[in-house]
Amino acid sequence: MDLPGRLAEETVDLLRHMIRNECVNDGTPESGHEVRNCDLLTGFLEGPGVEVQTWEPFPGRASLVARIEGSDPTAPRVCWMGHTDVVPVSPEGWSRDPFAAELVDGEVWGRGAVDMLNLTSSMAVAFRHLVRTGFRPRGDLIYFAVADEEAGGRRGAGWFSEHEYDAIAADYVLTESGGLPIGAAEPPHLTLTVAEKGLAWRRLEIHGTPGHGSMPYRADNAVIKAAEVVRRLSAYRPAAYVDDMWKGQVGAMALDPEIRAALVDPGRVWEGLERIEDPATAKRLHACTHTTFSPNLVQGGIKTNVIPDRVVLEVDIRTVPGDGPEEIDAHLREALGDLADDVTVTAIHDDRHTCSEVGTPMWDTLAELATEAYRGVQLLPTMTTGGTDARFYRAHGAVAYGAGLFSRRCTYEHFANRFHGHDERIDVDSLALTTGLWLGVAERFWDHAGHAG
Repeated sequence: MDLPGRLAEETVDLLRHMIRNECVNDGTPESGHEVRNCDLLTGFLEGPGVEVQTWEPFPGRASLVARIEGSDPTAPRVCWMGHTDVVPVSPEGWSRDPFAAELVDGEVWGRGAVDMLNLTSSMAVAFRHLVRTGFRPRGDLIYFAVADEEAGGRRGAGWFSEHEYDAIAADYVLTESGGLPIGAAEPPHLTLTVAEKGLAWRRLEIHGTPGHGSMPYRADNAVIKAAEVVRRLSAYRPAAYVDDMWKGQVGAMALDPEIRAALVDPGRVWEGLERIEDPATAKRLHACTHTTFSPNLVQGGIKTNVIPDRVVLEVDIRTVPGDGPEEIDAHLREALGDLADDVTVTAIHDDRHTCSEVGTPMWDTLAELATEAYRGVQLLPTMTTGGTDARFYRAHGAVAYGAGLFSRRCTYEHFANRFHGHDERIDVDSLALTTGLWLGVAERFWDHAGHAG
């Protein structure tokens, strides 16, 4: 078997093992069990020529850092970062067992196949190949397999950022959410994530007055108030955010020209969204242009015959550039109106929008490698609507990109819909392309960096 074929086979095998480890992170401290994937990767990578260290700052929430030491301590350091946890599943919505990691018609099925065990495994395979062939980069090459990304990173990259940053410090970071073909033209544009929306989760405590359930007339029922709070949040329409990056993304998409014109006009974005027939596309484009409010968790009530005086609602809020804590408070007051005084708001997460510059030596390297895979392709800088651990690196001044190299079988639309969705899967061709991308980065980046310097 040729080298690309063998490495692709290794990536498929490692990915399937990682899926089967069921490192499901539901946000509670005792979930995740990322130590399973950490132990798997430790055994996979350990050997002569590589330094492997693990940390377990919280029980079961283990992360791994592997390093090939560079020959020049002044050269830029590169980190390949992949998380090892996955989100929970609703098995009844799946066509196949979400943790069986079946290989069917050239696709690996399972929770984490897209988000993001595909990249975590391909990075590990490329890294081990470099170690075994005696590769010596000019700057340090780091492989970081990190826990807890799916719950905001407090037990993973966020913890390292605060307590052990020297162990993971890098000048350039490659992680999830990029490398996807977009548009119907040939060659397509290829997305590269350079920015992400802010993360501003909020806990809303809705207050009422307890009473007997047999007398609901004019009762101050916190559940009824909470229902209205949810309705108002769902109906709320903050102003649209449009910038040059968004205009470039819209220009690359296969959309009706009139819809495209509306989507880049701040006053007409909603009009454009309403004209998009595909619900999955519409919700994704809405998220790219608005601060969003998604009420996703409700807890309340103590007994069937007791009118509740307290309901807790957790809201996933993702912010566009310019919206920070004060703006979020203002959004909530406007959305809730006269109910605002009956709601106590507590911050769960507060991370602002982050962005990395383009035109760097890493950007040039990725552009060169992408062109070889898709002749004539252009990289398209994009902002992801979800959060990633890249924000922790950007806070330390690093350039961080969401990268990868996916086949035409894995479109931008398919990829987005499979994130946290049913029937998550990735094709083997994409695994092979992405494994090759990491090897190309290792072989060429420091040449680009040297030319830039």
